[in-house]
Amino acid sequence: MELRVRDGRAVLAGEDESGEREVDPHSLPLGADLAEALHEWAKVADAVVRTETPADGVASALVARRGKQLAGRIAAAMNAPVRYTDPVSGELVSVEAPEEPAKPAEPEAEEPEPTPWGTGLTVSVITAAIVTVTVVSLSLGLGETSRWLALVANVLVVGGLAPSVWLGRKVPVWRWVAYGVVTGVLVAWIALILTLL
Repeated sequence: MELRVRDGRAVLAGEDESGEREVDPHSLPLGADLAEALHEWAKVADAVVRTETPADGVASALVARRGKQLAGRIAAAMNAPVRYTDPVSGELVSVEAPEEPAKPAEPEAEEPEPTPWGTGLTVSVITAAIVTVTVVSLSLGLGETSRWLALVANVLVVGGLAPSVWLGRKVPVWRWVAYGVVTGVLVAWIALILTLL
């Protein structure tokens, strides 16, 4: 297969049973983006050739480099070598299909950090004790005034803590505090129910 420029259009030439044949890149399974890029490149190449710029000029070098890049993309898409005729210099260059890229080695899975049960449970117990004492003290203090006020205060305190506890339950360090808060609230409620009996 050979990439050429004909009248400002890119064509791909190849041999078949009837001889040499030139086809439009849109008729091949190259993708619309690549076919459009080929035609844009061909228009620029045709304009550079018409202005008769020197073969060693910057525009000529850019056209040649872009043509080689596009030939490489065609070779990769068709999985076959592609010859490329430079429209400015007429030089014929063969571009090989790239080899299958080697799959990158999968990174080694890091060993998970061990769970600090001793420290974590200590934090949970201390947090539970603080929350239990706080909720019971608040409830008993307000309960002397009105039991309904104590109930509303409990609901508001727990409702205020719930979103923070819910977010903290999966964070490695804060999960221990969240466990302690939940345990403390439950123990406080059990203690308050027992004081009512």
